[in-house]
Amino acid sequence: MTPVELSRTVLHAVRRAVDEGELSVTVPERAVVTPPGPGGCGDYATNIALQLSRAAEQPPRRVAEILRVRLLDDQRITDVVVTGAGFLNLSLEGAASAALVEEILRRGRRYGHATVPSGNIVRLRCPAEVRAAVVADATARLLRSQGDSVRITYDGRPAPEWESVLGVGIKGVDTQGADIDGAGVTIRPVPVPTSDDPLSLGRDAARWALLYPAAHDRPRINGDHLVQRETNPLFRVRYAHARTRALLRNADDLGFRPEPGPVSGAEALIAVLGDHPRILAAAATDHTPDRLARHLVTVADATLPLLSAVLPLGEEKPSAAHRARLALAEAAGTVLAGGLSLLGIKAPDHL
Repeated sequence: MTPVELSRTVLHAVRRAVDEGELSVTVPERAVVTPPGPGGCGDYATNIALQLSRAAEQPPRRVAEILRVRLLDDQRITDVVVTGAGFLNLSLEGAASAALVEEILRRGRRYGHATVPSGNIVRLRCPAEVRAAVVADATARLLRSQGDSVRITYDGRPAPEWESVLGVGIKGVDTQGADIDGAGVTIRPVPVPTSDDPLSLGRDAARWALLYPAAHDRPRINGDHLVQRETNPLFRVRYAHARTRALLRNADDLGFRPEPGPVSGAEALIAVLGDHPRILAAAATDHTPDRLARHLVTVADATLPLLSAVLPLGEEKPSAAHRARLALAEAAGTVLAGGLSLLGIKAPDHL
């Protein structure tokens, strides 16, 4: 069961409770499911009971108990625990990870992207300053991943080096400070400008240095973004991706291929991979590519502990468990590569 399918399952439980007269509410269009927060448990959690309690005129925990009974009717859900004020914590059967991995491998780097155009036309307006330009470029990539059509307007003329070195698309943009069809949507929040020249870092490290900090933080432009060690978040993300690609090559040499299946001990990784579409949508809506950058670090940190158990050791023969772990590793690498691409950063197969 993928997060999207789980969301639909939660809404189906709400609809059943309404049809059976236990809840008197309007069924919402969407149920948000996320990895459990502090005090939570299981694979996913939802606050749908808290969302509906006022309209239902019942305490959130009572609403949660009503939904809990109906959610347990789904054989793909092994347990539902109510915690806190009324959060529903859901545990899924082992096949859930296989379904998620299958979806990621089927969608490839477009996992989490919209499948149809949204019909939205977004006109971004930003200062002609290097960090604002890179943030606008990454935001436009995110918005397009969600099906939006995007045009960028600069209040001033972008430097040609922003395109040649940093990969910012400036051809065809309006540089007159006005948009043909209106003023547009100003990048919000407007990022704190950098006082240093990031061009010396090269495209990938410079873009990461400008995108990783939150908009209200001043970016650090120094050689730390180039070093290959664990203290460098960009290195951890690209290293985790490169390791997954190396494992696929090594497994091919050993004569076995990835095959999605249940994987034990990787709940944290499965949860953050399942959360990827929500992160993309939120980062696009809020114009916060830094949110995606931090998410990729979380994915990388959850991926690395898995990798040592992917290949068989010594005379051990490849098993279904090895193939399932290899498929999960490939899925994680795919999410990392796709996320870096949306930030305009390369994901090399070798480091």
